[in-house]
Amino acid sequence: MGNTVRFGISLDERLLDNFDQLIEQKSYMNRSEAIRDLIRASLVEERLGSEDQEAVGTVTLVYNHHVRDLSDKLTEHQHSHHDQIISSLHVHLDAHNCLEVLIIRGAVREIKQIANELIGVKGVKHGKLVMSITGEDL
Repeated sequence: MGNTVRFGISLDERLLDNFDQLIEQKSYMNRSEAIRDLIRASLVEERLGSEDQEAVGTVTLVYNHHVRDLSDKLTEHQHSHHDQIISSLHVHLDAHNCLEVLIIRGAVREIKQIANELIGVKGVKHGKLVMSITGEDL
């Protein structure tokens, strides 16, 4: 981490009031912390726009494990991408439904492809991909 630099910004009073409310809702200690997070979030989003960017992602799946061959299909997909899927978590939500969270590392393009394959398996009730960069230069 480099040296801390102070700078001033000008904002409309209403915008600042709204920002201060957001800071309070999210329990930031001060405006500087909130601004740093906004800047990092923008940098991450910008970098995720590059399909070649090294990234990490979580794929969350909710499915009924009683659907015929669904668990086997999901496991087969995961094994075919064993180099990119670095961890998984399986939770029994109730007598019928399961939650699975997979952590995937690779290029943005690869992560999206794997996520789409998993979410698209017939019988998956809901799936979502969330990505970030590895954070090396933030």
